[in-house]
Amino acid sequence: MLKIKALSKTYAGGIQALSEVGLEISPGVFGLLGPNGSGKTTLMKILATLLEPDAGAAQMNGVDLINDQHQARKMLGYLPQEFGFYPTFTAAQMLDYFAKLKGVMDRKERSRLVDALLDRVNLSQARQQRLGGFSGGMRQRLGIAQALIGQPQLVIVDEPTAGLDPEEQNRFHNLLAEMASENVVVILSTHIVSDVSSVCNQMAIIRRGEILSCTTPHQAVNELALSIWQAHVPREKVAALKSKIKVISSQMSDGLVRVRVFS
Repeated sequence: MLKIKALSKTYAGGIQALSEVGLEISPGVFGLLGPNGSGKTTLMKILATLLEPDAGAAQMNGVDLINDQHQARKMLGYLPQEFGFYPTFTAAQMLDYFAKLKGVMDRKERSRLVDALLDRVNLSQARQQRLGGFSGGMRQRLGIAQALIGQPQLVIVDEPTAGLDPEEQNRFHNLLAEMASENVVVILSTHIVSDVSSVCNQMAIIRRGEILSCTTPHQAVNELALSIWQAHVPREKVAALKSKIKVISSQMSDGLVRVRVFS
């Protein structure tokens, strides 16, 4: 169980990224959904021990993630939004390097671990391929592989499917679901609604550093029943609609504009 209490963070210049964020997250895939700039990455960095909050607390299975960073990192797997690899390394060399950093010093043990991780993320055939030639999806799968080193209890992935094609997105979702089945808390931070609806059994919506709702995807959809409406209208009528009702999206479709409204 991950318990977050009243986490707050304000950056230089008075920009408040988090305002007394509180959550209790059980094992499974938890979606943190919000637009860019909502505070998602700030919260992920605090939980990953990369950033100090101004106030608040976070505990994972009794370990203080804020004040006991050494112990916290032993139970953590992290795939940040921007993840760098050495392009001249092979996939096997990169995972071997990360295993050393996580304290796996026995060479044979590392070799077995690397083989198992590459097989798990379906990269065994690419083990000797240099990372400079990896596609975006292959890089993300390798990122998940390194996050799994050490059998983490908390796995954090920040905007993992941005730029991936639908097939890679589906493969990535399956990987997250598989991890969560092992009594692990997996936090998926994203602004893509389909990421949450596809794989998360719990979710929270964050905006301007505040948690607006903590629910399940199914409950969130049910709460909007009979409140979201859709129509196809001529382009010249869109401006008038926006002046009268709350238009939440508009998109060209077959020569008309597909408009969705909240009412």
